[in-house]
Amino acid sequence: MWLKPEEVLLKNALKLWVTQKSSGYFILQRRRGHGDGGGRFTGRLVGALDAVLDSNARVAPFRILLQVPGSQVYSAIACGATAEEINQHWEWLEQNLLHTLSVFDNKEDIVSFVKGKVKALIAEETSSKLAEQEEDPEKFREALVKFESRFNFPEAEKLITYYSCCCWKGKVPRQGWLYLSINHLCFYSFFLGKELKLIIPWVEVQKLERTSNVFMADTVRVTTANKERDFSTFLNISEAFRIMEQLADVTLRRLLDNEIFELDPGLQDPTQITKRLPRREKLHEVVDCSLWTPFSRCHTAGTMYTSDSYICFASKENGCCTVIIPLREVISIEKMEDTSLLPNPIIISIRSKTAFQFIELKDRDTLVENLLQRFKEVNSSNTWHCNNLQNNNQNSLPFGSMCTLGDDEPACLGTEASHGKEGSECEKENNYLLNAEALRSDFHQLGMPGLDFGKSREQIKESLWDDHFVEYGRTVCMFRTEKIRKLVAMGIPESLRGKLWLLFSDAQTDLASHPGYYVHLVEASMGRCCMAREEIERDLHRSLPEHPAFQSETGIAALRRVLTAYAHRNPKIGYCQSMNILTSVLLLYAKEEEAFWLLVAVCERMLPDYFNHRVIGAQVDQSVFEELIKEQLPELAEHMKDLTALASISLSWFLTLFLSIMPLESAVNVVDCFFYDGIKAIFQLGLAILEANAVDLCNSKDDGQALMILSRFLEHVKNEESPLPPIGNHHAFFSDDQDPSPVTEIANLIHDSYEKFGDHSVEQIEHMRYKHRIRVLQSHEDTTKQNVLRVVIPDVSILPEDLEELYDLFKREHLLRCYWAGGSAVPERHDPSRPYAEQYRIDAQQFAGLYRLLSPWTCGEHTELLAHRTFRLLDDNMDQLIEFKALASCLDVMYNGEMNEKIKLLYKLHIPPALTENERDSQSPLKNPLLSTSRPLVIGKSNGDAVDYQKQLKQMLKDLAKEKDTKTEKELPKMSQKEFIQFCKTLYSMFHEDPEENDLYQAIATVTTLLLQIGEVGQRSISLGSGSDEFTEDLQPEASASEQDAVFTDTVKSPHKDSQPSPVTEGDWTVSFEHILASLLTEQSLVNFFEKPLELKPKLENAKLNQYSLRTNGMSCQSQSERAKPSMQ
Repeated sequence: MWLKPEEVLLKNALKLWVTQKSSGYFILQRRRGHGDGGGRFTGRLVGALDAVLDSNARVAPFRILLQVPGSQVYSAIACGATAEEINQHWEWLEQNLLHTLSVFDNKEDIVSFVKGKVKALIAEETSSKLAEQEEDPEKFREALVKFESRFNFPEAEKLITYYSCCCWKGKVPRQGWLYLSINHLCFYSFFLGKELKLIIPWVEVQKLERTSNVFMADTVRVTTANKERDFSTFLNISEAFRIMEQLADVTLRRLLDNEIFELDPGLQDPTQITKRLPRREKLHEVVDCSLWTPFSRCHTAGTMYTSDSYICFASKENGCCTVIIPLREVISIEKMEDTSLLPNPIIISIRSKTAFQFIELKDRDTLVENLLQRFKEVNSSNTWHCNNLQNNNQNSLPFGSMCTLGDDEPACLGTEASHGKEGSECEKENNYLLNAEALRSDFHQLGMPGLDFGKSREQIKESLWDDHFVEYGRTVCMFRTEKIRKLVAMGIPESLRGKLWLLFSDAQTDLASHPGYYVHLVEASMGRCCMAREEIERDLHRSLPEHPAFQSETGIAALRRVLTAYAHRNPKIGYCQSMNILTSVLLLYAKEEEAFWLLVAVCERMLPDYFNHRVIGAQVDQSVFEELIKEQLPELAEHMKDLTALASISLSWFLTLFLSIMPLESAVNVVDCFFYDGIKAIFQLGLAILEANAVDLCNSKDDGQALMILSRFLEHVKNEESPLPPIGNHHAFFSDDQDPSPVTEIANLIHDSYEKFGDHSVEQIEHMRYKHRIRVLQSHEDTTKQNVLRVVIPDVSILPEDLEELYDLFKREHLLRCYWAGGSAVPERHDPSRPYAEQYRIDAQQFAGLYRLLSPWTCGEHTELLAHRTFRLLDDNMDQLIEFKALASCLDVMYNGEMNEKIKLLYKLHIPPALTENERDSQSPLKNPLLSTSRPLVIGKSNGDAVDYQKQLKQMLKDLAKEKDTKTEKELPKMSQKEFIQFCKTLYSMFHEDPEENDLYQAIATVTTLLLQIGEVGQRSISLGSGSDEFTEDLQPEASASEQDAVFTDTVKSPHKDSQPSPVTEGDWTVSFEHILASLLTEQSLVNFFEKPLELKPKLENAKLNQYSLRTNGMSCQSQSERAKPSMQ
């Protein structure tokens, strides 16, 4: 065990200890008298002394010391009762610390680092023991408190686990704590007076791998777009890496692939057995136990997995025995008497007159209580199951679920009670229309002579299966062993194929659990016009057209109903090409409703994410297949440098389970193996095919020739034992004039695949999927990003590299909301099926956060208000969400726009829809006497010159009047006085803390006065009824200056006289965008302010550092966030 480092003196202890191993910094010692057979007198004396001491005072016979070269003071860091235990600690030090210590410059740093690491290991060891015993959760609570205080995440950021480890910064390791939460990998270190905090969102992880570097033999490398981070010296690196893999996989699927925004129910290793359960199932208990296996007449050690509706068992010896027990098949769960031979036993009885005995169950009482509770819930949700439990004839159904409806039972019970007589008649009509038998029966009616050999082989196979059923069971609860795998590899008999597919996939349970469901789907979907329906109709006659069953309307109609019903059930998938070929074969061997549930099992459980518009699942498995080729067929991989060509060829193997490229009578044997072993069977068969053609592939000149070689080989894979007549494959790639290829027997090919490549377990394949799914999803994200940037770059002047960083910030803002915002509306904001530019969108609150970080127009407390106005302006369709292009265009104007573009944007922000009625009526801050309209319009300059603004105003109005006649662009609405006041307020706020603040205030005061007078001139002319003509006359050049001055003098001297008595409305005072722009152009300081060059890059760098803190502060305490806003500009 690891010890808290304590100093010891070796000078007087050398006679009690013998050094067995030593390195530069560590010494492994054995105490004399232990392990040397008594030896010399000193050893015997020390051994006797240790033997008579009290147990609490005895010294462990082995220890490891930390030594500092040149010092007599050593520190004990580990001890052990056996040589094996102490050697494990020594090996850990050699692998994880020994090479690391050379990077430190002085001895004190080495001692401090090692002692800190050992203390951390002790803490982790203690916490893991407590977690295993479930005696004290205090350690985890303590870690949770530290996690929350160090990273300040909202409560929704759940901590999963934590580890002591080192994070490498260059060549220097930083000892600290690694925290794994549902959305982030976080690291904290306080070492040698320096604090380090690291936050890596799982969704930004592009690669996760175990590797090694110069100093460490085993590290975990986390790669993001910009950086690689290495973590090492874990107490249990395998466990840490496994959980990191699963968390990254769960989060990426959840956030990037539009999965449900909830954490997956468990992070346990997937197994052959649990991967067959419906994806909605939540894993509750994982318990070590032993199951009585009557065929071997002994108890088999393994693991029990319990979920919402299932009890599963998998033996520890891979392939020895697995069992799936749906709770709906269970009659009783009982505890038996505890004996020395049968410790903690329980008996689970099922409806097929079979019982399963489990023993050695820890915490049996709690387990049984939980099972009984879920058993009641399952039965209560299937009341018809309980009512018919007593009445079912157990022997009448030779296969699987005893809940399968008979021909005389109603097809729809308890699903839609509101149907009246018309509904019942409609149901009867639909039941009549559905195929009651598999379509292969029609084909067998066309039986051909000369198939006696095949039929005799079928009879032998049926006999073997009957014998197997007697010994291992014939329901969904059968014992699944290596023997059944061998029978499957030989090919399932035609008469049993459909039933066994239902059992192996557990589609039988779905069928029995949803009586009448398919009938109602057919009713609801048939006759509806949709895109999926059009695609289905287009592909109906391309589905096994060479098979007689699909040369008649009966087969075509059944195929149409199944595909249309599934598209209606799962609109997220709808219909995808290759589903028609798979469904055609399912209909050959299963009844129509059974074929539907088999399709559900394949699309939603056995081949997840295969059948959608992005085929993520198929792409992931192609990447896994490439890795397996490199591992299993290195010579072929070496010759074919680019394995993507092979992956593109093999894609159809995975999508259609070889049905589209292999003769049907051979391909159905592959489907047999798939339903029993899952995707593992396709991987190993693909490797066997490549190995059989490795020589020819190595000699191929190009991808086209490689495709031809594989196509010819697959076309000549025959099944001589099949009772079916050979059916030509219309997907053949070769012509008849080519030399005939040698025939390969499908049974031999499958046998070779199991013998040579069957050693990969489902767990191993799933771990490979984790790694490659990260790469595939991130590749799709990069594609989305590049497409969005390609659309936006031509329309803005922002540098491409800055635009890329801006996109990353925009996406991260969206994801931050996804992490902690409850999730109800989040899925609506990210949909990978939408156009690239619309996949990520943000709401007003998220936009305000980005605005505070990125906008150059910082206005103190006014910033938040301006941000919301900007959002309303950009939200063209008023759906409360904006896309990236809108944000980029807005910032482009702020940073790179001409002055008139910037003023136009500011102008739009102060008229509807950006400015709301409430904001328009807010109290004006313009109480400064500088804004009085009674100010003289001649301003003295510092150099003594004077500028006559009356002349400038007259000339400006005249120019605007002329320009108005020729302008074709749609004019902006005029601004009312209250809107103008808000506009001025924004300008004043923008100038705060600017180096030229005083000059800008003076200039804006002058311009504001000028614009107020312009508005009042217009108001006066309208109130007098003079119209535009009379107003224009006042501006004629030949008019005398005194007359022109009188216009302004009257306006200035009597503003209240004109406004109070006369019924002038607020809308009568207006000013246009052209007035404002022309007025601002008269002040050079304002022109300089709006035309000075601005850099976006510093803002982007600051935003990357502060985006998380701004969000976490805002979500943890809104009031604190409000106070902190000015400091985050």
